[in-house]
Order: sequence, then C-alpha cells, then structure tokens
Amino acid sequence: QVQLVESGGGLVQAGGPLSLSCAVSGRAFVTLGMGWFRQAPGKEREFVAGIDWSGGRTYYADSAKGRFTISREYAKSTVYLQTNRTKPEDTAVYYCAADRSGAGGPFSRGYEYWGQGTQVTVSS
Repeated sequence: QVQLVESGGGLVQAGGPLSLSCAVSGRAFVTLGMGWFRQAPGKEREFVAGIDWSGGRTYYADSAKGRFTISREYAKSTVYLQTNRTKPEDTAVYYCAADRSGAGGPFSRGYEYWGQGTQVTVSS
C-alpha cells in the first residue's frame, strides 16, 4: 500500500508563486511514477503534470506547460509541483497520485494510489 499526503495549498494571489508537496510512504518511492491532477468546481479531474520513476521524463498538460514544474526528491520521498505565475483558473483541489508501473504518464487510469487532495484558491 502507498500513502500520499499533499501539502502547500491555500490562498494565493494571482501572479504569485505556488509550491505543492506530496510525501510518499509505504512503497519504494524510486519505483513509482508520480503525477499531479486537479479538479475545479463543477469540472472533471484533469491531469496537470507527471514524472517517471527516474525523474528523467516529465509530462505536462497544455495548460501547465511553461508555467508548472514537477520534480521529485528521492531522499525525502517527495514530489513537488511548483509555479511562479498562478492564474485564477488554477483554482482547484490538487491531487497527488502514484503509478506502480513507474511511467508517471498523463492518464488517470494508470495511477493506483491517490492522496486526499489540497485546496488551492487563486484570487484575482
């Protein structure tokens, strides 16, 4: 079993920075692909970014390319999602997810484990 705990959400001013963390326990972090998804009110959950087990391959949704960065820190078994330029449309609950295959790709069906989510609200 894998446990995922997100942190770093809250109220952010548009144009300001955002840094989310996801601490992973219960399975060798180095074997897992990791992803970030988000769900805005009244919308379906959507992929934001993913990273493979090695950290050598990353994936981004079109809405996230050039603004968000996903990274992972093996010593802390943690994956991060960061941006320096938030927009009001980034308002959503952000979920961390783990993929046992290690791929970390953009499809939610590939992820077996999910965190509880962290609310991000971007004010204009």
